[in-house]
Formats: sequence, structure tokens, C-alpha cells
Amino acid sequence: MPARPSRAGISGRSRAPNNVRRFREELLLTKAELARKAGVSALTVTRVEAGLECRVDTMRKIILALGLQPADKQKVFGNVAARRTAAGADARREHAGVHARGQRLARRS
Repeated sequence: MPARPSRAGISGRSRAPNNVRRFREELLLTKAELARKAGVSALTVTRVEAGLECRVDTMRKIILALGLQPADKQKVFGNVAARRTAAGADARREHAGVHARGQRLARRS
């Protein structure tokens, strides 16, 4: 029987290393304590520490719960945070362009 693919391979989620666990342990916090401070579930903290993707809002909550500033996102999440925020800005620009084209088309009718 062939080996089962990992859960990350099945869902298509990418894993990216981050420093959330290191910062949490330096503050002597458990996953549950960090989750409570951040306003997210302990399962979310586990997933983030494992390097799975999360929403930008979740990144912000975790950064603040660690006592850091949003500008410290590189220290906690590395280049993933920069790529995610840049990709989000690109998506918002694209969405705005599609919306504007749709309004122009609606006016012609």
C-alpha cells in the first residue's frame, strides 16, 4: 500500500517557517495563553506555529499578543508576511479594477 500524503499536501496549504513558537516560549506562554491573549483558538496557534497559512488579521492579533508592533511582522513571520500583504494589496487593486469596469458597463446599458 502506498504511503498516505500529508494533510498539508491534501489541502494544498503551504508550510512556511516562522518564529511564533520561539517568541511564545521566550515569554513563557502556553499555546492556550497566547490564543486567549490573541483572541484566536488554540488550534489556530498550533496551525500557525506549524507554518500553515493564516489570515493577515490573525497574524496581526498574534503579533500584538506577543507584545510586539505590526511593524515587527518580519521578525515573527519572516518574508511570508511581506508576501501576503503585498498579494492582498494586488488582489484589492484587481478587485477595484474589475468593479470599476463593471460600473462602466452598467452605465452603457
